[in-house]
Amino acid sequence: MAAPVLIDIDQIKSVLPGIDAVSAIEEGFVAYSQGKVDVPPVGEMIFDDPPGDVHIKYGAIIGDDYYTIKLASGFQNNPSLGIPRIQGMMLLFSQKTGESVAILLDGGHLTNVRTAAAGAVVSKYMAPKNVHRIGVFGSGVQGQMQVEYMKGIVDCKDIIAWGRSDESMAAYKSAMEAQGYTVETTRDAEAIASSCNMIITSTPSKEPLLTADQIRPGTHITAMGSDTPEKVELDPQILANADVLVVDSIPQSKSRGEIAKATEAGAIAEGAATELGVVIQDPSKGRTSDGQTTIADLTGVAVQDIQISKAVYKAVSA
Repeated sequence: MAAPVLIDIDQIKSVLPGIDAVSAIEEGFVAYSQGKVDVPPVGEMIFDDPPGDVHIKYGAIIGDDYYTIKLASGFQNNPSLGIPRIQGMMLLFSQKTGESVAILLDGGHLTNVRTAAAGAVVSKYMAPKNVHRIGVFGSGVQGQMQVEYMKGIVDCKDIIAWGRSDESMAAYKSAMEAQGYTVETTRDAEAIASSCNMIITSTPSKEPLLTADQIRPGTHITAMGSDTPEKVELDPQILANADVLVVDSIPQSKSRGEIAKATEAGAIAEGAATELGVVIQDPSKGRTSDGQTTIADLTGVAVQDIQISKAVYKAVSA
């Protein structure tokens, strides 16, 4: 049996510019909502000291050549140690024989890529036509990448970003201004809600960052930080007040994410959300006017890992 191909982070980063990650992830969401993807429940471990969590996501597109197992962790204290918060790897196997095909030592980078690409897909179908300011909760890597991957979809260069430390906000401001964005930083959630009609939340918060009375009509929110049962970024009443609720995975939204928290609180009824893959196929189920308040709750689905790992493997092997 041939040994699996070992693909390191430098190889991964060298081929990513040639990969259309947004289209790959979009196609994955459609296949998922069409019932063409086998995705078992998420495996996870939660740690308290130091705080962190580990996810195991895996699955296969039925009839495809490969299946993928992804391990990704997020440990909040890592930046203080000079280590990225996100870590992990992806494993690619033959769907025909079960043989290991590739080990992608991405250090969690591909999880960041596929998450940012998912945010870009959401923006394509749910962002207001005229975004005048983007609000970002989370001044880390994902807070940057979400905006970067929206280039060409959302035409806005004005950002206001919220972070947990002065150091992270300063780093965010520097990184994004170097790319031509105008950036204000703040610790005031109201400053973001009152000035933005597009908001991205990408934090590990266990308490709501925004309240319902702060959200202006016509705002779109993409929330992606709440990927374990104990995390939450939005007041459940925000979801109750929304005109359109979209989720990447209805099965996963029953146990994690903003939809789960709002359902548990009795703010919304079960079945209130539409899957993103359905909206892609029928955009009328998403945002249909700039006056609507819309929310996309992304918990991260294994089909994203399948799509990005396959694309990288094929690019490296070409």
